[in-house]
Amino acid sequence: MRNPTDKVIITCAVTGNHTTPAMTPHLPITPEQIADACLGAAESGAAIAHVHVRDPSTGKPSMELEYYRDVVERVRGRNRDLILNVTTGPGGRFVPSEEDPKIAGPGTNFLRPELRVTHIAALRPDICTLDLNTMTFGKEVVINTPSNIRKMATVIRGAGVKPEIELFDSGDIALLADLVKDGTLPGPHLVSVVMGIKYGFQPSQETVLYARNLLPAGTFFTAFGTGRWSFPAVAMSYLAGGHVRVGLEDAVLMKRDVLAESNAQMVEKARHIVEELGGQIATASETRALLGLPSRA
Repeated sequence: MRNPTDKVIITCAVTGNHTTPAMTPHLPITPEQIADACLGAAESGAAIAHVHVRDPSTGKPSMELEYYRDVVERVRGRNRDLILNVTTGPGGRFVPSEEDPKIAGPGTNFLRPELRVTHIAALRPDICTLDLNTMTFGKEVVINTPSNIRKMATVIRGAGVKPEIELFDSGDIALLADLVKDGTLPGPHLVSVVMGIKYGFQPSQETVLYARNLLPAGTFFTAFGTGRWSFPAVAMSYLAGGHVRVGLEDAVLMKRDVLAESNAQMVEKARHIVEELGGQIATASETRALLGLPSRA
């Protein structure tokens, strides 16, 4: 975990799965827009850009390899130092049909675990997420069984990519402990504590401290909040010794009734919060050294 005197890593999650174009006209949709959002966030102080992709014609979330490739190549062509953290979250959602709950209904994207990491093996980003949650998500269920997680982790490890472990509740941390114990996830570990999903961790300083104290020794952690908790979570995570994350994946407002105009603007505000509290922001090069990631210069 970060010592109070160490520099703080800012991650920017630029588009995600759940924010919709109806929520904000500033949401990046096309690969070009997503890449530009990553680069703009980097200019404002983000060391890591978290990447999902969308269908350019509809704005809906996509799992298309070529969209991921387009984003990665555009970013790498202009900024090789920025750390790319690519999602593996899609492919774990199951929506029971109304007629027979064991049959998948509309909205299901449940896939074999190997297919959820095909783009990671192909593109070999610096980092990729690895979700440990099995939980109710609105009217849907997200399913990440231990066996499926182990299969995904094997592919990720084989690609030489560092997993960022996504934790949605305390049971996920218990699963993390098992995966560490059996060697599935060798350290040092990089994790995110996700706060604000209705049936998971709820945002509070107590949640951050509780989750932090359950993590393996030497873990680098970020606690982040969704919606109106996005910027308060920046302060909470920093004060608990963690790193920070913001972006249009997690929230669309700068403050009440004021839309964020860009991911870069959100990074600037997060940077301001950390610096006002006495912290210093880590550059991408410093973050690579801190997390043991190879240089791409």
